[in-house]
Amino acid sequence: MNKTAVVMGATGLVGSALVNQLANAEYIAKVITLTRKSTEHASSKVVNHVVDFDHLENYAELFEADLLFSCLGTTLKQAGSIEAQRKVDIDYQLKAAELAVSNSVSHYLLISSSGASPQSKSAYLKMKGELEQSIKTLPFKRISIFQPSLLLGKRSADFRLAETVASWILPVLSVIPGIRKYRPITGEQVAARMVLTSHSAGEAIEVFQLDEIFIK
Repeated sequence: MNKTAVVMGATGLVGSALVNQLANAEYIAKVITLTRKSTEHASSKVVNHVVDFDHLENYAELFEADLLFSCLGTTLKQAGSIEAQRKVDIDYQLKAAELAVSNSVSHYLLISSSGASPQSKSAYLKMKGELEQSIKTLPFKRISIFQPSLLLGKRSADFRLAETVASWILPVLSVIPGIRKYRPITGEQVAARMVLTSHSAGEAIEVFQLDEIFIK
């Protein structure tokens, strides 16, 4: 099973862990990372391509693969506006998915968020829900969506005060019956579930919510 995987968001919390795990996976022959800036990896399996996400159609051949892992995402603070955030969280990801379909990628794996819904009053969760809704209409043989709770781990980007405070409080609260499923999860653990899912049987469209992402 010498598969080729494409990873978007390869330098983020989940994406960087995912690239490392895919590089060590026997069933993966090649990992293509698509980034804004050049990045290196110790494994010869990993091939980086610097792309202009505003013109992904110019890189269609890079989506010739078996698997597309989408870990791309930004924050309002990083993006500067809701419109700019929507471009990253919806437009770029949807365009990439469409290019993957045209290149016969069979399995699409997406990091979304707990509470994602097109009807959400939260702009962030609404974006995530709209993306999920659009992805589900595309003719992939298999779509796997992961909706984790709070992600823990060292981020390479900005400091997020609210997430830091929550990372102290939620692990304590999650021992309470009924709240445990909301416990935080590390980027490494989410990546591990994505890797496991990518080489095991599953439904045509499947959504892993909260504690379902933990590997038992």
